[in-house]
Amino acid sequence: MKQRLIIILVSIVASSGLYAQMSAAAIDSLAMLTLKTFDVPGMAIGVVHDGKLIHAKGYGVRSLKTKQPVDENTLFGIASNSKAFTTTALAMLADEGKLSWDDKVRKYIPEFILYNPFVSEEFTIRDLVTHRSGLGLGAGDLMFFPEGGDITVQDIIHNLRYLRRESSFRSKYDYNNNLYIVAGEVVRRVSGLTWESFIETRILQPLGMNNSKASYNRVVNRTNLIDAHAPVNGKVEAIPHDWNETANAAGGIMSNITDLSKWVITQLNEGVMSNGNRLVSARQHREMWTIQTMNPVAPNGPYQTQFNGYGLGWVISDVKGKKQVGHTGGLIGTVTQVTLIPELKLGIIVLTNQQSGAAFLSVTNSIKDSYLGYEKRDWVGQYHKRMEQLFADARRITDSVYQLSAKQIKLRQSHPQAVVADSMITGVYHDKKMGDVRITSQGNQLNISFVRSPRLAGTLLPLNATTWIARWNDRSYDADAYAEFVFDHTGKAKEIRMKAISPMTDFSFDFHNLELMRKE
Repeated sequence: MKQRLIIILVSIVASSGLYAQMSAAAIDSLAMLTLKTFDVPGMAIGVVHDGKLIHAKGYGVRSLKTKQPVDENTLFGIASNSKAFTTTALAMLADEGKLSWDDKVRKYIPEFILYNPFVSEEFTIRDLVTHRSGLGLGAGDLMFFPEGGDITVQDIIHNLRYLRRESSFRSKYDYNNNLYIVAGEVVRRVSGLTWESFIETRILQPLGMNNSKASYNRVVNRTNLIDAHAPVNGKVEAIPHDWNETANAAGGIMSNITDLSKWVITQLNEGVMSNGNRLVSARQHREMWTIQTMNPVAPNGPYQTQFNGYGLGWVISDVKGKKQVGHTGGLIGTVTQVTLIPELKLGIIVLTNQQSGAAFLSVTNSIKDSYLGYEKRDWVGQYHKRMEQLFADARRITDSVYQLSAKQIKLRQSHPQAVVADSMITGVYHDKKMGDVRITSQGNQLNISFVRSPRLAGTLLPLNATTWIARWNDRSYDADAYAEFVFDHTGKAKEIRMKAISPMTDFSFDFHNLELMRKE
């Protein structure tokens, strides 16, 4: 999640002055400027070069509540950087002859069904992890996001059949978390271990990633663990951890700079661990670092990029003529980035406890530039300017919507006979994926609540004759949504169509994929 903002930001071009390979002191200065500029409480930065961790340091605080400092051993949720661990698990099983990337998913999960019988039969393990399914961006993420719902992995596998196709099979890249959850289930059915147990016993422990865990709930020692942070009513605050254990294979791993450096060194060493043993074969490692789904390249990009695409759990492109492999990750209140340039034997790890992709991109690009020999470019300034513009544009949209709502509220108060009676929209609506959604009336207030995802609860504010605003109680979400009611011939609502209001809303709030029909 949190990928939409990151996608927007990576195309920004910067400007000039000169510096050499970045020193530790320069990284320190960069980190502190980044924290201040983007209002990030804490960050950890790791730089791997020539097989060694040459910079490992924390900056700022783990939590605004405790003010305890971040260090190189502070645990963060690495979010979608977990995806490369899932594909590595599959690669290990392929090395053992237990599966092939091009095996059909239904060979292992017979109940796997998508929008089309042909696609369901032909869908391979490779298709699960390359974002080319034909489903839309973030399709179905509300089944596990936000945290706290009761939808299981088996429910998700069943419910995938209800998601609409948005493009032709294997024709287009659209990021999808749920299919990684299915990939984690393949790991379980083939290996006999849960995804979490496989990751910890077959990958984390052999690599010596001793403080890392496959999920938040498996972290026993929480003495050096971040709080997530997000803007709430304009002010950054500590917020509850928000990642459903159902989706661990897509983004559940908890780790730190010290441990992730061992993962990065192994990746740069083509799958060979520090003890000389192989985690995966050279063949499988090459396969994971081979583009499977092509993406367009932005013209006049800052790194003269000529190719860009998705491999098996990794984003693959080129920067100044050198191959780059990496990934980003985002939870509510936490975003991270891992970047590798194999030809330079370089790895950069940035972990943050606030949801500003501009922060980690500023750090990564600045350090990367120093190794690539670019003139000094003010990434912090460029990203800050761009983010200010993006948020200002989004505020104009949301402010205008709430201004219209305020007028409608006054209309309802002064001319109650001119508006739709609340009784015509209250009731229970049902979506095949998400279950029941209740619209209830309490005094003069309408409420909305998702029965199977209790954190999705809020009030309904009138916008016009047919549309309300779902204003969520948790103000860290930045995901208020239109709720448009469709009425039958009697004037009673029969359907709700929803869509996020702000263009900055994370794509995992995929309200537009809901098909809410009146149940009672």
